[in-house]
Amino acid sequence: MNTEQSLVLVLCTGNSCRSHLAEGLLRAASKGRFEVASAGSRPAGYVHPMAVRVMAEIGIDLSGHTSKHMNDFLARKVETVITVCGNADQACPTFPGQLNRHHWPFEDPAHATGTDDEILAVFRRVRDEIRRVFEAYAAGRLDVA
Repeated sequence: MNTEQSLVLVLCTGNSCRSHLAEGLLRAASKGRFEVASAGSRPAGYVHPMAVRVMAEIGIDLSGHTSKHMNDFLARKVETVITVCGNADQACPTFPGQLNRHHWPFEDPAHATGTDDEILAVFRRVRDEIRRVFEAYAAGRLDVA
């Protein structure tokens, strides 16, 4: 039996919001059947506090997440790359062992404006959009595994 899990790498430009939302959701939905990580083409150096907050609301802890560069994974066997923004899709290299690539763009909640409540509502909406897509992806993978 192969003890090395398949790695699914979620990429966006800053690796501060969308990719972390997707990473947390996909990790939970995968039930440990594959490894999930996220990175960015130009990492912001932090995980957005509102991303951490909206994920905590649904029981997923991002407080230990860090912003990473996609080049940190060039020496890893990455089975699937999923980009969640156009800039990362354009900047994405091919990783060793990569079999699959998906591009599912989402609005960047970090650019939301308004009151704290209005911004929080955007983060929640984007989280829920990402949740629908990534839970469906995980369910499809688990059905064939």
